[in-house]
Amino acid sequence: MIILKKEDIDNVVNIKDIINSCKDALAIYSNDEAINPLRSSIKVDKENGVSLFMPSYVEKLDSIGLKIVSVFPNNKELNKEVVPSKMILMDGKTGDVIALMDGTYLTKLRTGALAGLAIDLLANKDSKIATLIGTGSQAKKQLEAMVAVRDLKEIRVFSRTHSNSISFCNRMNEQLDLDCTLLPIQNINEAIKDSDIINCITTSTKPLFDFKYVKKGAHINSMGSYLPNMREVSGELILNSSLVYVDTKEGVLNEAGDFIIPFNNSLFDENIVTGELGDLINNKTKKRESKNDITFFKSVGAGILDLLSAYKIYKKAKDLDAGIFIKF
Repeated sequence: MIILKKEDIDNVVNIKDIINSCKDALAIYSNDEAINPLRSSIKVDKENGVSLFMPSYVEKLDSIGLKIVSVFPNNKELNKEVVPSKMILMDGKTGDVIALMDGTYLTKLRTGALAGLAIDLLANKDSKIATLIGTGSQAKKQLEAMVAVRDLKEIRVFSRTHSNSISFCNRMNEQLDLDCTLLPIQNINEAIKDSDIINCITTSTKPLFDFKYVKKGAHINSMGSYLPNMREVSGELILNSSLVYVDTKEGVLNEAGDFIIPFNNSLFDENIVTGELGDLINNKTKKRESKNDITFFKSVGAGILDLLSAYKIYKKAKDLDAGIFIKF
């Protein structure tokens, strides 16, 4: 078995590698070539936390994956990771575990990559202004993916605590070689006004911004809310989007409050969904037809995204002799 830490993963893949892995994963999923059960969850009310178990199997890769990811907000007070996770990769021929890797970092990497993939497939090619909403532990990889797929000139950054926006922009300017300007913005509706791309990565339980400020032709990603009581966007935004794509219909329609709450209020039904992003990749659904189309993508995550990402990381790590090998 190989053990891969964050540094090992960083040494063998980059964000574009994982964007391609996410593209492959969703194409496989939408072609019904994977077993990908809905995630199981265990609430830990005592700690205000939840642990999620995300399995997946792809026969043609002879690979099984299980990501265990927890969301424990109180960890912040303990100076620990709020979203601790481990990824287990198994040999589909033998059922044996062949790799254990840092699932926290893998989650950040593939969630960012998925956001980048959606932007690449749905946003206008000449997009120059983007807004990043949320500056938590996931935000850095979201930013990396955004600049990897579009030649952006300005990225506006919003957090409910404005000092977090400022410190995030300062850190990213130090850590990343960015060819664009980062602007911390205090008012969220000002942040999205005239923005070509709006990328949300929060755990909000109510819509983050007013739809009337969304520019015609904008693309919106909702990457953060993942439970039935969570919402990042309004039903009005979804209802008025020309294209509504999801990572997996089963996951989003059963888990995402962005859809479940409007369903319950009879604003629209599941037919609002244009298709899965994999359907678009497989040329089974329609693409953006006009520069004025508003496009929307919702993700709650799926085990197959982690499996394909882990599979690529494992293969590259073996080729480069990275990580720690252990025999039992």
